[in-house]
Amino acid sequence: MNFRELGIKEDTLNILNKNGITTPTPIQEESIIPIKNGKDIIAQAQTGTGKTLAFLLPIFENISRDINSTQVLILSPTRELAIQITEEAEKLNETKNINMLAAYGGKDIGSQINKLKKNIHLIIATPGRLLDHLDRGTIDLSKIKTFVLDEADQMLLMGFKNEVEAILSKTSKKRQTLCFSATMSSQVKKLAYRYMTDPMEISIKKTEITLDSIKQEVVETTDRWKQDALFKVLNEDNPFMAIIFCRTKRRVDALEEAMAKNGYNCAKLHSDIQQSKRERIMKSFRNADIQYLIATDVASRGLDISGVDNIYNYDIPETAADYVHRIGRTGRAGKGGYTCMFIDPKNIKTLNEIEETIKFEIPRREI
Repeated sequence: MNFRELGIKEDTLNILNKNGITTPTPIQEESIIPIKNGKDIIAQAQTGTGKTLAFLLPIFENISRDINSTQVLILSPTRELAIQITEEAEKLNETKNINMLAAYGGKDIGSQINKLKKNIHLIIATPGRLLDHLDRGTIDLSKIKTFVLDEADQMLLMGFKNEVEAILSKTSKKRQTLCFSATMSSQVKKLAYRYMTDPMEISIKKTEITLDSIKQEVVETTDRWKQDALFKVLNEDNPFMAIIFCRTKRRVDALEEAMAKNGYNCAKLHSDIQQSKRERIMKSFRNADIQYLIATDVASRGLDISGVDNIYNYDIPETAADYVHRIGRTGRAGKGGYTCMFIDPKNIKTLNEIEETIKFEIPRREI
């Protein structure tokens, strides 16, 4: 099935083609028509399967410039994800010219309030900042036609259940509700069903991203020699774009300083870095102006960056799930990827747990 058969109009097809998107992913194939037809949906699909476009494409088909009220609200658990959704929406908005607002913390609320003085058709927000606007009376959700809850499992994990319910209570009962989640826990289902009318369940089978399309290796070293080992591996691989994960902000800072001193084209990303700077760094990385992004797990969830060939786990992740999330930044949409993890003797227990979970003994790399 192609996008035209899914009812996507010509001007949007041209935008997709321009961005190299020609074939719908399974989640897009299953979701676009029901969403366009106004159905409530609860969809399970892992990060990197194209779920943002699965809801944005039908939303852009249905939204109208001529209605002077907010028609769509997309709620995201993190700023990073909100920024990413906004970037995708801006591309699709090239021909639509609807008024959009991204409302998240770290951005000046005054400029958001000014923007709200003109009619806004689509809002992409994080819960805290949206509630702030609702309390100030600067946003009116009473005429919302479509409400999207993205990364619902993360939303609950981060303790936003009450905020989500408070936001939903301010929307029209007649709205269409779309819930997207990487996992379909009973908590997510409970929340979804409470606010939905006869929802259609869509579940995209988990493709074994960790095994099928990603080559995994481990380098055994010691904490003392880890930096040397990493530099040797980077010099051998010289990837087009790579993310290097560290356990703490302090370790990110130290590694970034050492890499910059050694002439690597790199930048760091963690929660202590000012929001505006984080956005600039992400933009440069997406544009491939930066070769190495050194990050904490802030960057490992929800960030869909095409072109990341390699993931280096400078520090072993705390859990097997974190490992899967981290290495899922590469090998996207069926393309091949490579991941290398540096371990010292005290990491063996965690490594065994990871191998047990992914049912695979990760080969050792000699350097």
